[in-house]
Amino acid sequence: MRAWIVTDGKAGDENQCIGIAETLGLDYEIRRVPARGPFGWTAPWGPIDPRQGPGRARGALAGPFPDLLIASGRRSVPYLRAVRRATQGRTFTAFLKDPRTGHDSADFIWVPDYDDLRGPNVFTTLTAPHLVTAARLAAAQARPDPRLAALDGPRIAVLIGGDSRHLSYRQADMKRLLTDLRKLADGGRRLMVTVSRRTPPALRDALRVLVGETGGFFWDGTGENPYVSLLALAEAVVVTSDSANMVSEAVSTGVPVLLFDLPRTYIRHRRMFAGLAMAGALKPFIGHLEPLSYKPIDATPVIAQALAGAYAAHRDRLAGG
Repeated sequence: MRAWIVTDGKAGDENQCIGIAETLGLDYEIRRVPARGPFGWTAPWGPIDPRQGPGRARGALAGPFPDLLIASGRRSVPYLRAVRRATQGRTFTAFLKDPRTGHDSADFIWVPDYDDLRGPNVFTTLTAPHLVTAARLAAAQARPDPRLAALDGPRIAVLIGGDSRHLSYRQADMKRLLTDLRKLADGGRRLMVTVSRRTPPALRDALRVLVGETGGFFWDGTGENPYVSLLALAEAVVVTSDSANMVSEAVSTGVPVLLFDLPRTYIRHRRMFAGLAMAGALKPFIGHLEPLSYKPIDATPVIAQALAGAYAAHRDRLAGG
């Protein structure tokens, strides 16, 4: 089976697609569509950049078409649509998250439970797909990152997001987060901190100082990314409420997840957090650990299985037609 992953290169979208493709054991190619320019501005409703279209020697859609296309992000929608037209529906198309153009925009669509899109081809789960698989966590536990293994105390993973179009970190929020994290560190825990490209510089700098003063680990972007190892070695995870993806990854560990709540957190994300709290996986972070017991929550294999079933039915229809 030939498979393409089509995105504009946004890491969150691409990682979700890769998580599904790898769970299915697919041999896939990553095809990135232009993120800038007028064709990006008019997505998902507008046309594709004709220089990137089917039949071109180069571009996002060059070469033989795949049997399966997995896409995410609004800029990829016109390109998915172009492949459906060019193959007369023979390429099975899957889209992760709401394409904003209706449930019939792809053969299979996944959206989180908190989203409003529904339809006969729409599949929903509480959390999002990702790359933090049980196998990767087990491998990281068996061969821990030496930078983290050297920490001399119980380890807490701290996953920090940043400003977005929905919210921005205020000075009061940053002060509260730093105060609560210091309480954990002063209690003998070792903080393992990773930040985002969206993290405000002032918060990034203050976290680096806090970790340096308390004997933890701060990933500054150099060396191998320790993200999976952070999760695999943590006795608990502190995560900020601006990223549903990071929360989805955190609850795949089965350890207590503590949510640092930010004002103006996206209301639909709050629905997911409420579901995770009801499942016993998540509580608010207020400067101390909380005992939580639950089975790891990972939607990735569930979504992959549903997609595989829809693809098999699609192939049966083609063979019968």
